[in-house]
Amino acid sequence: MKTSLCFRRAPAPQRMRGVTLIEVLMGLGIVVVLFGLAVPAISGAAEATHAMQVRTALMASYQAGLTGAALANSRTTLCPSNDGASCMPGTDWSHGWIAFVDRNADRERQAGEAVLYRQDALPGKVHLHSTEGRTRIELQADGSVAGSNVTFTLCDGRGPGRAESLILSNKSTLRVDATSPQAVADTCAP
Repeated sequence: MKTSLCFRRAPAPQRMRGVTLIEVLMGLGIVVVLFGLAVPAISGAAEATHAMQVRTALMASYQAGLTGAALANSRTTLCPSNDGASCMPGTDWSHGWIAFVDRNADRERQAGEAVLYRQDALPGKVHLHSTEGRTRIELQADGSVAGSNVTFTLCDGRGPGRAESLILSNKSTLRVDATSPQAVADTCAP
C-alpha cells in the first residue's frame, strides 16, 4: 500500500478592500472646498430672488392702489407699515407696507378704511427706503398720482455694489436706475 502524502497549500490571505484614512480625508477635503464655493453662489442667488420679489410686490401694491382708487372713487395711499394696519413715519419700507382706501385724504389709515394690499417684512437681507420727501404715495381716483415720481433704494445681502434705484413714475411704470452714493450709504448700511 502506497501512502501518499498530500500537502495542500494554505489559501492566500484575502486582501482587504476599502479605503484608507488618507483617502477619506482627501475626499472630505474636496467636499468641503466644493461646499465652500457653492454657498456664496447659492446665497447670492437667494438674495437676488428676494430683491426681485420686492420689486414685484412694490408694483403689485401700486396696481392694487390704482385699482382701489378707481373702484372706490376715492384716493388711496401707500405707506410703510410694520403692523399691516397703520402707517409708520419715515422712509424705511423694509418692515412692510400697506395700500389702503384713504376716504378723508389725510394719508393716515383710519378705522373703516379698507386695506387693499399688505406686504409683510421683506425677506432675507433686503432693505427698501424711499426718498426723504416721499414717505407716502397718494393715488387719486382718476388714476393720477399726487406729487412727483418716487425713488426707492433697494439693497440686499449681495452688498452695496448691487443696490438699485427703483423709480416709480406717475405713469405707473417702475424702472431701475443707478443709485446715488448717499442713498446706498443710507440704505445699505449694516
